[in-house]
Amino acid sequence: MSSYLCAIGTANPPHRIPQLQIADFMARALQLDEGGTRKLRALYRVSGIGQRYTVLPDYGRANGSFEFFPNTANLEPFPSVGQRMAEYRRHALPLSVRAAQDCLRQVPEATTASITHLITVSCTGMYAPGLDIELVAALGLPGHVQRTCVNFMGCYAAVNALKLADAFCRATPEARVLVVCTELCTLHFQKSTEEDHLVSNALFGDGSAAVLVQGRPRAAGPSLALTAFHCGLEPDGQTDMAWHINNFGFEMTLSSYVPRMIQQGIGQLTARLLADLPVQLSDIRAFAIHPGGRKILESIEQALGLTTHDNRFAYQVLRDYGNMSSATVLFVMQELLRTLTPADAGAPVLSFAFGPGLTLEAMLLTVAWGAEPPARKRALEHQAQATEVLPA
Repeated sequence: MSSYLCAIGTANPPHRIPQLQIADFMARALQLDEGGTRKLRALYRVSGIGQRYTVLPDYGRANGSFEFFPNTANLEPFPSVGQRMAEYRRHALPLSVRAAQDCLRQVPEATTASITHLITVSCTGMYAPGLDIELVAALGLPGHVQRTCVNFMGCYAAVNALKLADAFCRATPEARVLVVCTELCTLHFQKSTEEDHLVSNALFGDGSAAVLVQGRPRAAGPSLALTAFHCGLEPDGQTDMAWHINNFGFEMTLSSYVPRMIQQGIGQLTARLLADLPVQLSDIRAFAIHPGGRKILESIEQALGLTTHDNRFAYQVLRDYGNMSSATVLFVMQELLRTLTPADAGAPVLSFAFGPGLTLEAMLLTVAWGAEPPARKRALEHQAQATEVLPA
């Protein structure tokens, strides 16, 4: 019994801000001198990010026209957790609805009435009654749909949501699971010149991704069979990647040692994932890796012998969206799905995501194809007829 990722829908807020424009906002907000501004702009230039999306238009505006941050030189009084959560509740639902609708319209047989399970994922905001209940009403899902919330796990949470969806489909073959990952990372800008905060302020953007998982591939086009999962922990990295709630938002710790730790652990993680499978790393040509940052992608390439072309979907998402926490790896999978053809059926796909802990998640997927294209189907039928053994 297998489960299949049949469609991915995505959505982003309307405010698309160039990376260097965000750098200028940050330099002014942190009241940096000329030397500090120059260093900050250099950090943003080498990030591999061209633009990011945000629910807050302030990042593209000058002080005096802010809507969320105070129009004061030092942004005081700095927005509280309560103010940030009010913005989260305002924006999370409409963004999630757009992603879910984008997902479901790709699979006509997956009506809202047929959804049996809803999994919501987020580490950038929470409230109750929450996003899950609001999505039931907004999408017109059945009131008896089974709901599960995956909260505060960070960038690897989408993999845990897919594990849950896989378990639901294996237990109940007729299950149809909608997973919605929504992250509004830019709500949590920290007004600090500490290195960890400078780096996290340079990376994160806002976005939502929705996935449909069911016990059979879609009727036409590509699906991804959820083949195997493996989780690894690097306890020495507990203080190097962390996510805490303080008085002025959620505070990210992201030290410069994280890429090195991932590089040290990724080989063993991959070996354990593939240990009991008839697949070797050398067999894999398709990758969907969470772009936690440019250095993380480069560290993985060095450890596994990958090329930048192997990692092209991750670099593309990093460039166009930045790091959107849990939703990001699904954006990468979406880019990969768009390139698949019937000839890719049966090909393995290797996926990674990382987060606090330090947690390393690995997932192997296999390309499946729905109905054969008509020309190929007719060719196979003619071939079968030509080789049919007639009775004596």
